Amino acid sequence: MNDSSRLSLWQAAFVIARRDFAAIVFSKVFLLFLIGPLFFLAIMAGGGAIGGMAASGITDPALGLAMSPQDNAAAKKAGDTLEPLVGMPDLVVIDGQEDASPQALIDDEDRNLFAVLTGTLDNPVLTGPKEDVEQWEGEVAMMVGAARGEAIPQATLRTTITDNGIINRQTAQDATARAGILLLFMLTMFLAGMILSNLVEEKGNKIIEILAAAIPMDAVFVGKLFAMLGVSLVGLTVWGTAAGVIVLLGASALPVIPPPAVGWPLFFALFVIYFSLSYLLIGSVFITIGSMAPTVRDVQTISLPATILNLVVFFLSMFALSRPGSAIEVGAAIFPLSSPYMMLARAAQDGVVWWHAAAIAWQVLWVAIFVKVGAGLFRSWVLKSGSAGREKSTGRKGLLAVLRLGANQSS
Repeated sequence: MNDSSRLSLWQAAFVIARRDFAAIVFSKVFLLFLIGPLFFLAIMAGGGAIGGMAASGITDPALGLAMSPQDNAAAKKAGDTLEPLVGMPDLVVIDGQEDASPQALIDDEDRNLFAVLTGTLDNPVLTGPKEDVEQWEGEVAMMVGAARGEAIPQATLRTTITDNGIINRQTAQDATARAGILLLFMLTMFLAGMILSNLVEEKGNKIIEILAAAIPMDAVFVGKLFAMLGVSLVGLTVWGTAAGVIVLLGASALPVIPPPAVGWPLFFALFVIYFSLSYLLIGSVFITIGSMAPTVRDVQTISLPATILNLVVFFLSMFALSRPGSAIEVGAAIFPLSSPYMMLARAAQDGVVWWHAAAIAWQVLWVAIFVKVGAGLFRSWVLKSGSAGREKSTGRKGLLAVLRLGANQSS
């Protein structure tokens, strides 16, 4: 056969990826796979909406005015006047209860009072829990003074800008970095687990041996990794769109979030890139570990150390994030498995862009190394053949025939 008829590694990997991708995406199980997280998003959105409706229907505790009718009226009028200026609590006039115990009025659940003002305007008594009394003592004193007809002190203030805004922005960016690491970890953890059992079924029905005779194992590993990445990106797109719709519908209720250092558009783009690289890095390790398992039951046993590995990477990243500029933070950014997490955090905290170009190239290099090592281990330990005994690759027609044969055997 002419060398021109042979498939290159990337051509063979594309055939494998297209075959696995189509087999998964166009299956009924994949539809259930997509719908599952949407139910959780719907439940979260529904719970948030119901909680918001319930919170809006709850009346805040009020301050009860239990003095004489004249004093109550004067205090209520003064409180309404001060409300736009200093922010007063809700006021409830309780006429005819001058002799009632303040504690009894507070304990009356129908009134919903946090404190009660008794006595007279000349000798007022504020009764209530310590926290509430300390919080509103100043406002109540101003209200009583205004009700007496006393002038409210006024002053011209000179404003000075402090570093609080910078500190708050840095704190918010740190929170964005931690949230990005957490989301990246959860998605990788949820989606990368599928790779562990990717080769087990094909090993059982001998399809993997047919593929190994047709193309290099490197192409099989690359094709399967990118097929599963494509499946994960489809799921990520569907879930992200649903989450975006929910966020837009509830945008008015969300607080203003300071943008990350690189800006939201680039941050979202880097999140997708680092998710892909994190998936390929941990996936290349998972597919190597899973390929060593002879049965699906063994994969369940192997999944525990694989999960622990992912947790170690996550906790390393979170620990390093709290020590910016330290040796452990730099080491976590260089270590291949934690590098996507740390670089996503840096995107939230620092606006330097060229770091990400270097980090992406570094991570791609390690994906290639992991795939090469994993394919070599699989070939040596499972197929019991070294590079010298590896068969030459067949052409396009031969590979397609092998894939059709494998599909028939798997069905």
